[in-house]
Amino acid sequence: MSTDDVDRLRTVADYQFGVGAGRALFAPPVTVRHTSSGRPEQVLVDDDGVDGERLVSYGVDGRFTLGAEGGRRLHAALPRAPPAYRVFVGDDSEPFVREGRNAFAKFVVEADPAIRPGDEVLVVHERAREREGTDDGDLLAVGRAELPASAMLEFETGMAVKVREGIDRSD
Repeated sequence: MSTDDVDRLRTVADYQFGVGAGRALFAPPVTVRHTSSGRPEQVLVDDDGVDGERLVSYGVDGRFTLGAEGGRRLHAALPRAPPAYRVFVGDDSEPFVREGRNAFAKFVVEADPAIRPGDEVLVVHERAREREGTDDGDLLAVGRAELPASAMLEFETGMAVKVREGIDRSD
């Protein structure tokens, strides 16, 4: 893996998620898998020379889709106020989202106002945030926003986030 690959991927991550996201996502050691044409396709955690968990996939549209480990790294690194790229859900939705099921608008209690449909987001448990007295809660899942933040908060029906991967408590 070349330094140029990682630098380019960090630039895309900073553009997509905000300054500092690239360093958080692609902290060494990582492995970049390429397509047959040489385009980066997957970025994995490099665990002593063995490809580990997927951080992100790099789509043909030039945007990342997050894996569980990528979500964990972003959750730890992104600013807490405003809740950057986060959608907070209540207790009713928590066990289902954690299992990898979609997050519906009626259960969304807060969302980053800048979220647009198609954005990669972190789904977070609101109760854990309140209980711990912090601005972050338990990361439940990563996925793609289906609605803008304002609609997530106003609608009583419809899918707010298409969950790609749930995150178990033990993860």
